[in-house]
Amino acid sequence: MGVKVLLVDDHPIVLLGLRNLLQARPEFDVVGEATDGLSAFEMLRRCKPDALVVDLMLPDMDGFEVLRHCKAQAGKTKTIVLSMHANEAYMVEAFRSGAMAYVLKDALPDDLVHAILAVVEGRRYLSATLLERVIQAYINKRHKESGDPYTALTDREREVFGLAVNGRSNPQIAMKLAISPRTVEIHRANMMRKLNLRHQSDLIRYAMTRGVAVGA
Repeated sequence: MGVKVLLVDDHPIVLLGLRNLLQARPEFDVVGEATDGLSAFEMLRRCKPDALVVDLMLPDMDGFEVLRHCKAQAGKTKTIVLSMHANEAYMVEAFRSGAMAYVLKDALPDDLVHAILAVVEGRRYLSATLLERVIQAYINKRHKESGDPYTALTDREREVFGLAVNGRSNPQIAMKLAISPRTVEIHRANMMRKLNLRHQSDLIRYAMTRGVAVGA
């Protein structure tokens, strides 16, 4: 017997296409279909599928609730989201809710096949187009961070930064942070060096470019 799959989508024509796609392959066995969340709950209990393919937009409840319900049951069913939404917020919430894979409805048929096979083996899966977006977003974030010297500061140096831009002296900062004035002096020097700043006026201008309140 192949991988038991339960399909959940509120469009009958989509269910028909999914069933035909999967039933044409010997490794799958479509054990049930549902067009709403409540029916999906019942079929999950009755069919005990290996994989659940679910849309996020359902008439009585959203697919996120179905995902959370499936996750709460702590069963062996692995969940795959099949959605038209390529928005990052949807993807993040889906994975937080228990999804193991996220596939777009405009993806190639083999994308869904690969997703199901991956999750039943315990691996996560993301559509190729979505994966490219995630990688590019990560690259852009790293470039942005590497171009901002503030990200190189330690937590303590950032504390000193916040107090220094508001005019606190080294002794005042030391008292506030419960450390010695000499330690503050070291942190302040390191902070200024990393930010490539020389004077207090430079520090204030830099803080203003970051939108930090000055003079509080």
